[in-house]
Amino acid sequence: MGRLQGKRALITGGTSGIGLETAKQFLAEGAQLIVTGLNPATIATAQATLGENVTVLAADSASVEAQQRLAHEISTRFGELDIAFLNAGISVWVPIEEWTEDMFDRSFAVNVKGPYFLIQALLPVFAQPASVILNTSINAHVGAARSSVYAATKAAFLNLSKTLSSELLSRGIRFNAVSPGPVETPLYDKLGIPDVYRAQVNKDIVNTIPAGRFGTPAEIAKAVLYLASDESAWTIGAEIVVDGGRTLNG
Repeated sequence: MGRLQGKRALITGGTSGIGLETAKQFLAEGAQLIVTGLNPATIATAQATLGENVTVLAADSASVEAQQRLAHEISTRFGELDIAFLNAGISVWVPIEEWTEDMFDRSFAVNVKGPYFLIQALLPVFAQPASVILNTSINAHVGAARSSVYAATKAAFLNLSKTLSSELLSRGIRFNAVSPGPVETPLYDKLGIPDVYRAQVNKDIVNTIPAGRFGTPAEIAKAVLYLASDESAWTIGAEIVVDGGRTLNG
């Protein structure tokens, strides 16, 4: 029997990268699954990859209304929800001089506001017990240049794993976080790095990682799988850092 046999799970941002790999591992462990995305092309690819038994929905993580619709859809399809992996997010790295109010608001809307109100909307839907895993980042701890807003969103999101655990544990809902280091995913393709510089940027990043390489989505997904499963029933308000030793360098 799989580690998630009979569990009903949601993965936001599940059509590429860490989310899609986690969806594959959840399926292999017996979960029923709803996955969300935003890009029509990756939604179609994910549906083909995961199969007809998985529901793949379009949902903008920045929209509170979209999160409320998603919670209603989950209630209609599943009745209750055992697992939520809140993975949808954006990563924008630019100097402070280049930030605009709209850029700032969009980053916080996608990475913090939308997921927060999704949790609120899911409160009547969560089973007892339920496990919620937040995908945060080592940038909540590491003061990397050009990451000021992104890191702030992830620090806020990470803190929710503790505050909401305290508030909602009596309802049978436990929260934990997984904080990846540099992982080779499509997220890095969205940073606006010109192709001519990409190899050098990758080399510079790898030089900061004691393990000497980027992580893989599968390695992050294994940590998420543990936090989703009953094996972690006594793991509450915790953070699993999966970073190849990156945070050892400060």
